[in-house]
Amino acid sequence: MVEGVRVYGGWKDDLGLKIIPSKKVAKDLYEIYIGPQHPGSGHMRITIRVDGDIIVEADPDIGYVHRTMEKLGEIRGWIKPIPLFERMAIHDACNITLPYVLAVEKLMGVEPPLRAKYLRTLLCEINRIGAHLYGFAIFGVFLGHSTMYMWAMGDREVFIELAEALTGARLTHSYPIPGGARRDIPADFPDMARRAVRYMRKRLDEYAKIFLNNPVIRSRLEGVGVIPKKAAAEMGIVGPNARGSGIDYDVRLVHPYDAYPEIDFEVPVFEEGDALARTYVRVEEIKQSLRIIEQAVEWLEKHPREPIVDKYLYGKYPPLHKKVLEAEGRAKLLPTVAAMKVPPGRAIGRAETGRGETVYYVESDGGVNPYRVRIVTASARNVIAFKYVLPGHRVMDIPAIYGSLDYFPPEADR
Repeated sequence: MVEGVRVYGGWKDDLGLKIIPSKKVAKDLYEIYIGPQHPGSGHMRITIRVDGDIIVEADPDIGYVHRTMEKLGEIRGWIKPIPLFERMAIHDACNITLPYVLAVEKLMGVEPPLRAKYLRTLLCEINRIGAHLYGFAIFGVFLGHSTMYMWAMGDREVFIELAEALTGARLTHSYPIPGGARRDIPADFPDMARRAVRYMRKRLDEYAKIFLNNPVIRSRLEGVGVIPKKAAAEMGIVGPNARGSGIDYDVRLVHPYDAYPEIDFEVPVFEEGDALARTYVRVEEIKQSLRIIEQAVEWLEKHPREPIVDKYLYGKYPPLHKKVLEAEGRAKLLPTVAAMKVPPGRAIGRAETGRGETVYYVESDGGVNPYRVRIVTASARNVIAFKYVLPGHRVMDIPAIYGSLDYFPPEADR
């Protein structure tokens, strides 16, 4: 045993027991390192100081995951950064890359066809559901609820397969491109989508029975990790975490983009500000995403064979590629597009991802590469909540609060 180092849960012995090292920093205070571990806190650790098992101070350390995303985006042309930026949120690929595409479209002065807008909106909502289900699965692990983990991960596959049918890829689709979308829906897609919607609505009722209304889970979440509305605004947190504290802000309505102005949906807002309210916001968002998917599919069915790329992009296609686009609904990315130049200027693109508002600042000097790319992701804005919400809670409240915040480490470190 090393003198001055105490191990919570037992002393370190010759058998190599798993331990949590800590050091005494003041009288009756100990410093403990939580994480990093995966699955769990991902690539982030939290340094806490405790008095007994009461957290006195918390310091989140975001770690290093996808470094230099912004600088890499400045040396790879205008199209190649799209699959790169997807890695920040993986299962929320369309939502995380769409604001970049919107910014580039502003610089180019192009407007995607309405059908492309509906297609991109459709995939964004499919991804939003998948991202929330992923968050619920990890939340289940945090709370020792293995059934929730297995159910949510299994149900997420339904929407991964739906996205794959639309884009040809399971997770990172590289689907939105400046001026449109890469593929149209296949003939059997509307039926697949409607079956997925019906299935998920029934499953949400099951989730309520085993998880949301489970007295053990509710006791872990209700009144825990409360973020008052004023504090949420001062910290600048976004997405479901802000809406769980009574802040009625959603980029899809405040700064509408793509097909959202044409679609009827609501933004769920709860006033309690605790871990349970944040969880309910995400459940209600899934319900609203299902509504959006239904409306998008219905519109796409009623407006077949409309263009999915704008005239600028279509004009660069040789006859053979135009034939493929019109016959199969696939927009090939040509070398001329990959090496395109964008007029000089500056633009902001923003979108509502599964975890909240993500903003891109894109600047062009008229060359084949972006001159500047800067990204502010939702998790980068939400991570500050750990510092101010954890103190006053017990150590075993950390998993409940962490899971309710749905923080995703790769998204914060760009």
